[in-house]
Amino acid sequence: MSFVPTASDAPAAIRLTPSVTAASYDHPDARRLTQALRAEQLGLYGFADDPDATPEADFDPPAGLFLIAHVGDEAVGCGGVRLLDEHTAEIKRMYVSGVARGHGIGRYLLERLEQHAASRGATRSMLETGRRNSAALALYHRAGYHLCPSYVAGRDPRVNRAMTKALGSSSP
Repeated sequence: MSFVPTASDAPAAIRLTPSVTAASYDHPDARRLTQALRAEQLGLYGFADDPDATPEADFDPPAGLFLIAHVGDEAVGCGGVRLLDEHTAEIKRMYVSGVARGHGIGRYLLERLEQHAASRGATRSMLETGRRNSAALALYHRAGYHLCPSYVAGRDPRVNRAMTKALGSSSP
């Protein structure tokens, strides 16, 4: 079954509640979605981090978590969280496929990942996205994230945007 928006789907007005399941980072749906994310990044920037370079164990519970969002039987989004230290979590590999964008799935995934991080004692969340990814930047801003200095060595501030949020803080 494929999720195909119809003409009556008004992305700003309709919010889908996906089913979200925890999965291993090497799950076939996780691989397909993270490779789709990489392909988009290659298209935007001409280069991208290889998702296969991230150790699978980074997302292993209890310290980490990788989620896959489904609409019907189709995997349409993913995201992971891992602890950088006892108080700081990092959101990674957030992605929603093109046909499922604009329906609140990214926000839903982000909230679940933040909840997991907070349940593990994290008091802040960090993430990184590209400066040309206006949809992601808008999502993170709406969710209460603010720009911060890069926390990843060697990142180019002309390309990358690091963001942070105090967990437990209210978001607009």
